[in-house]
Amino acid sequence: MKVRHAKLEILFAFLALFGEGSLLGRPEAFEVGKADLDELPGGKEADGIVGDFVLRNDRVAAVISCDAPLRRANMSTFYGEDGVTPGCLYDLTMAGEDNDQITVFAPLGQRGTVSYVRVVKTGEDGEAIIESVVSGALGNGLAMRHEYRLRNGWQGVVIVSEVRNEGSDAREVVLRDGWTRFERAGQWGGVHWADANDPADRCGYAFGRVSFEDVLRRDDAKVELAPGESIRLARFLAVGRSPAAAYGSVATWRGEALPVRVVMQTEEGEGLTTGRVVIELSEKALLPGYPNGFGEVLTALPEGEFRFRFEDMGRRGKVRRLKVGERDTIDELVVLGPSRGIIFDVRDGDGKLIPCKVQFIGIDGTPSPELGPSIRAHGCRDQYHSERGDFRVPLPGGRYRVVVTRGPEFNHYAEEVELGDGDVVVMKVVLDRVVDTTGWVSADFHNHSTPSGDNVCGTDDRVINLVAEQIEFAPTTEHNRLYDWAPHIERLGLGEQIYTVPGVELTGRGAHFNMFPLEPEPGRQDAGAPVWQGDPRLNAVVLRGFQGEEEDRWVQINHPDMVENFVDRNGDGKADGGYLALPELIDGVEVQNYRPSNILVGAPFRIGKARGGLGLGVDYFREFIWLQLLNQGHRIWGVAVSDAHAVHGNGVGGWRVYLPSSTDEPEELDWRELVRNALAGRMILSTGPFLEVGTDGGAGPGDTESLSGASDEVYLSVRVQCADWLDIDRVQVLVNGRQPEELNFRRATHPDLFNDGVVKFDERISVAIEGDSHLIVVAYGENHDLSIGYGSSGQAALRPCAYNNPIFVDGNGDGFKANGDTLGFELPVKRLSVKRAREMLEKNGLEELMMMNQ
Repeated sequence: MKVRHAKLEILFAFLALFGEGSLLGRPEAFEVGKADLDELPGGKEADGIVGDFVLRNDRVAAVISCDAPLRRANMSTFYGEDGVTPGCLYDLTMAGEDNDQITVFAPLGQRGTVSYVRVVKTGEDGEAIIESVVSGALGNGLAMRHEYRLRNGWQGVVIVSEVRNEGSDAREVVLRDGWTRFERAGQWGGVHWADANDPADRCGYAFGRVSFEDVLRRDDAKVELAPGESIRLARFLAVGRSPAAAYGSVATWRGEALPVRVVMQTEEGEGLTTGRVVIELSEKALLPGYPNGFGEVLTALPEGEFRFRFEDMGRRGKVRRLKVGERDTIDELVVLGPSRGIIFDVRDGDGKLIPCKVQFIGIDGTPSPELGPSIRAHGCRDQYHSERGDFRVPLPGGRYRVVVTRGPEFNHYAEEVELGDGDVVVMKVVLDRVVDTTGWVSADFHNHSTPSGDNVCGTDDRVINLVAEQIEFAPTTEHNRLYDWAPHIERLGLGEQIYTVPGVELTGRGAHFNMFPLEPEPGRQDAGAPVWQGDPRLNAVVLRGFQGEEEDRWVQINHPDMVENFVDRNGDGKADGGYLALPELIDGVEVQNYRPSNILVGAPFRIGKARGGLGLGVDYFREFIWLQLLNQGHRIWGVAVSDAHAVHGNGVGGWRVYLPSSTDEPEELDWRELVRNALAGRMILSTGPFLEVGTDGGAGPGDTESLSGASDEVYLSVRVQCADWLDIDRVQVLVNGRQPEELNFRRATHPDLFNDGVVKFDERISVAIEGDSHLIVVAYGENHDLSIGYGSSGQAALRPCAYNNPIFVDGNGDGFKANGDTLGFELPVKRLSVKRAREMLEKNGLEELMMMNQ
């Protein structure tokens, strides 16, 4: 039974009339070769490689994944050994728009190896078909075939599936399709839809069961197939400029809808392109539609009365109730009033526009605004991150405290404003760079955007987030995929602000590794990234020599399990040294990312609620164990990163490192120089304060100074600078990881040593040396947080903190030797009982660590 009836043709003509594509051309299906990479559709979630199949007409372009080893869309499409997804739809976008937002559409939950994927029809006869087949032998008795079909004028792809029971017993088959990584999705009346993770990308998807030719629509959720029995079903998967547009295409295919056009305009008669229309199909089914360049939202709806909400940030919204079915086509015009908001002009002390971050904090009963999802820069919850410094932010009416920052080297700006209907405030802001970091650059070795798979933060958004928080060097470290942020930096015009080199985070169910530099290989699975292995030493060895030997290469373990990696490898509760030789294969470990510092707590763990909140458990502190390992002779450099997966919340900022550099200009940075300094341990770890530490003999972080018996003391020059939204009130010198009270300087006990200006502390400290010692200076804000600079973001809970990688002092000139001190605690092992942990804490007088999170 064919369903190409009049209403479907009316909708296509309707969409074409208002700029949704033409009806010309013929479809195509072809396999992608090395010379065809430019033919692959693009977008945030584009995943096509050589060997995949392109299916396209004049309206849409799709990619069907090929039958290649380990073929998967990205790391988080599915987890586990059967996470590969050949023969699935990976990309779908409007023709010529390169705006793919879909990670995978897996018909009937297709996962695992397939028998083959091939082109059945090239499109020359008016239809293009790509086929994916799993034989009964490969499918454990269930044979499965999916056809991806495309014809002229379709706004999506028809997917016809056939399942046949070739086994000897009856089999239950679940008829459920799968797609992944959509933050906002819904369904109503048998049609599922999903929104782009950033609504500003103006893309939506929808699918539903349909009748197609001789395949009748079936809506059952599962079916039992007798031996030799088979079923066929068809779906239409549509893409549009909004979920409403995609939904309308699918609903019309199902024979259930009439065309609807609504237009949003300003009082001056101009089309509103920034707002949205929310169609309330039911109390929970809220279908968003985004206007095109004329302010139009095009869809199709079944007969009935629906509530339409017309919204645009900064304007008073309106509501209409429209009855579909009273006339052939709904055509509604809605005019919204004037927009309110703030126009920003943010410059540095030299008058140059600069990247920045703005917080909008509701006061006097006004709620803080919701400007957009946490994964984007231009409006993430109650913040806006700008790459330029000149921008406009529309806001609801009310009173706000506006805070503008540019990272921890600049002072902040704050002002209270009130916005009524149509009010527009112009805010000219000058942010002075007051912290002098000459000879050092700020760096973050670990960040993510949507190519990583486990997050949907736009890559441009990540770059903007980095420059807004004044990170000057950020290697590209996406999960299990070689990638390069440099084209994004260039396109955004940010070459003077930030520098990157391509790298990778190699990820699996164990130790994760960051490594750079590497070179992406377009057209290959994961752009040529290696495959993670269970033994961390194998990963380290592979990364060391990957793409050829490279002397200036950085390899670090991310958010490490310090116990398994370095103390108790098999988790039997007995110290066995961890993975033999692992410390010699790596350059550093992340002792800090998004957590508050625990370097001064004086214990390797605390007792608190176990994961899941059931009972009590032992929560280890990486920093303290790092100090223990330094005392065992493991010269592993500590690294602090953000490991950002969003912009607001778990975003960039907070933890970072400072590295020496012969230039302070990001566009002139030499990655080899930076890597060599990192390899030498010349790093300051910081949540904002800028710490400088050195000995009278010229030794700094990572260096070794020999006393040769000439003296039993070392003089440390310690200088700490902070912008006006940061402060410290304690400086503690750690000697071999211990905290001598005579080297504990607090503002409360040593007020003459602390200042109130930019330079908070600037002293020459005498440190008595008894044998070989490593020295770490910690600058800490015990009574301060980062709330001014980060507001409602997760980083706000961090304390101002900075410390150096250790300076080693050879007390007698015969070479540095670690003292073996475990700092009053046994080296931590797995299966440490709460009872035994309590005993160790009590022995060391640290009972307060037994009460945390209880």
